[in-house]
Amino acid sequence: MKYQKFSVLMSLYIKEKAEYFNACMQSIMDQTVLPNEIVIVFDGPISDELKTAVDDYIKRYPQLIRIVDNEVNKGLGLALADGILACSNELIARMDTDDIARADRFEKQLKQFSDDPELDICGSHIIEFEGNIKHVLAKRKVPLTHKEIAEYQKQRSAFNHMTVMYKKSTVLKAGNYEHCPLMEDDMMWIRMLIVGAKCANADDYLVYARTGYAMIERRGGWTYFKKYRNGRKQIYNTGYISKWDYYKTIGVQLVVALLPKKIRLFVFTKLLR
Repeated sequence: MKYQKFSVLMSLYIKEKAEYFNACMQSIMDQTVLPNEIVIVFDGPISDELKTAVDDYIKRYPQLIRIVDNEVNKGLGLALADGILACSNELIARMDTDDIARADRFEKQLKQFSDDPELDICGSHIIEFEGNIKHVLAKRKVPLTHKEIAEYQKQRSAFNHMTVMYKKSTVLKAGNYEHCPLMEDDMMWIRMLIVGAKCANADDYLVYARTGYAMIERRGGWTYFKKYRNGRKQIYNTGYISKWDYYKTIGVQLVVALLPKKIRLFVFTKLLR
């Protein structure tokens, strides 16, 4: 079956590990349907090791890879905004540079867009792992239908951001990504919903997301909570969520952020999944 052309969009920053980037890229090149373009945004300077890894793929696939080289770190939201503008195709698949796509991820999502021309964004469930994909920490399921997604998004992210494929025109109609630390993706989904985007999630686990205990540990403390609260405040200001939604979510997050690390790990891997 012949599918629509699509781009893959990733943001790369200095703290990423070259081995993780290589594993991510290999999972893209092993897809049953290959992208026509991979746009990699350098969010500020990157390490020599990462630069070598990127250059190796550029040499191997010179017609496939495009680089957006930002000399300063703008933050994920603004880096992705630059990447969206650089993508040549209407369909764009997001990836994180440390995650691994299942070999049929793009094919399954392209089929959903083919089956439903009105669809604007499609994600999936994820399997969270540490080290290698056989070391599973948790699985995160998301709502499937547009109605479920629109309601769920008021409380938590209804999409696993590293799984989404969306239409560039709808992202731009919603105003593109903006600076909203910790909430760049949630803000994007909400603004897309506000402008009438049709949403869906595939009832399948199409991406292995590299989580790790260290990342879960970072989701705690007063500094993290303040960033979360500020992000939710920006979302509240869109008018999409109620005051009750706002206070309920920051209240829950305050409790989780202040929990001892071992208990917070249990909450993230068991209760919140």
